[in-house]
Amino acid sequence: MASAPRFRVLVLNQISANGLKRLPPENYATGKDVAEPDAILVRSADMHGVAIAQSVKAIGRAGAGTNNIPVKAMSARGVPVFNAPGANANAVKELVVAGMLIAARNLAPAQRFVEQLDPATPDLDKVVEEGKKNFAGCELAGQTLGIVGLGKIGCLVADAAIKLGMNVLGYDPEITVDAAWSLPAQVKKASSVADVLKNANFISLHVPLVEATRDLVNEKNVTLMKDGAVLLNFSREGVVNDAAVLGALGGGELGWYVCDFPGGKILKHPKVVALPHLGASTREAEENCAIMVADQLRDYLENGNVVNAVNFPNVAMPRESRFRVAIANANVPNMLGQISTAMAHAGLNIHNMVNKSRGDMAYTLVDVDSALTDAVIAALRGIEGVLAVRYLPQME
Repeated sequence: MASAPRFRVLVLNQISANGLKRLPPENYATGKDVAEPDAILVRSADMHGVAIAQSVKAIGRAGAGTNNIPVKAMSARGVPVFNAPGANANAVKELVVAGMLIAARNLAPAQRFVEQLDPATPDLDKVVEEGKKNFAGCELAGQTLGIVGLGKIGCLVADAAIKLGMNVLGYDPEITVDAAWSLPAQVKKASSVADVLKNANFISLHVPLVEATRDLVNEKNVTLMKDGAVLLNFSREGVVNDAAVLGALGGGELGWYVCDFPGGKILKHPKVVALPHLGASTREAEENCAIMVADQLRDYLENGNVVNAVNFPNVAMPRESRFRVAIANANVPNMLGQISTAMAHAGLNIHNMVNKSRGDMAYTLVDVDSALTDAVIAALRGIEGVLAVRYLPQME
């Protein structure tokens, strides 16, 4: 008789089948009606205000943004929230390029003009030839693209723009080492967001929505843009202040606003191209995100390794023992000492240990040479500041 799966994963949205295949059915039960789940897989479902079962040990977001997940509340429970940074980067890059071309060549009003033509109109060709002069645009080659945010997507957009013959100006005060290595050498460094707005013909935003980036483009700095500039927002809706955009469109500082968020204030404005959040909506991106986050969830559930969690430090340790314990705790003094002492009192020999912190959160993996008893687990959980303890004997 087959044993029951060891882990249960609640799936809140349609997740790529190839992603779910990364969770082998002999060890994982997955579905939309799973009770007492060990983990949750989600795409866009809003989890704020939803009761999240106490059994949940991890949440995986098949995408980059985690605004739909109560990350702070999960941190307080010692639950990591994983995402899939970069998995949809190529899809977003291609949409940004499409957005630049739509604006540069006035494709949206040109399409509207053609849609309104009557096929029965006499001399239709003449009407078309007469009308097309209203939609003359510019070529991207030789124009300057300013990019705010030089993560995976920003770097790919920069590379694509350079290949189209554009000059690229980039700004990111928190650029990572990996991103810096990926950034094309031709990208000129900007000193501030204002520097980008002043000097670019096209501005593309690629930043997360946090307090520091809310209304990043606002009524004060939107007037810095060159007359007729194109603003592209395939990041998050709140990064741009809609009222400021409408004012700039009316004043001529802004020629087009191309975004992936059809908010009510900007909807149907003739100089706004708003798409229905298509950034990651390709078969390839959805599959890449699902595979990436499923692999991360599995490695965490089985081995305690943390990669790409938005609220935990990255901690990965090769197994050197069959017996492992994972501990999430507040980042406070003497925590490692108390953990080591609890194990020493139980007669356990620590074979290997890794501890890292991120802000207020710390995470520890410990491999020991013999099995842990329930009493040891209880002692670890009883340490003040410990948020979660998981015993992870190696799966057969």
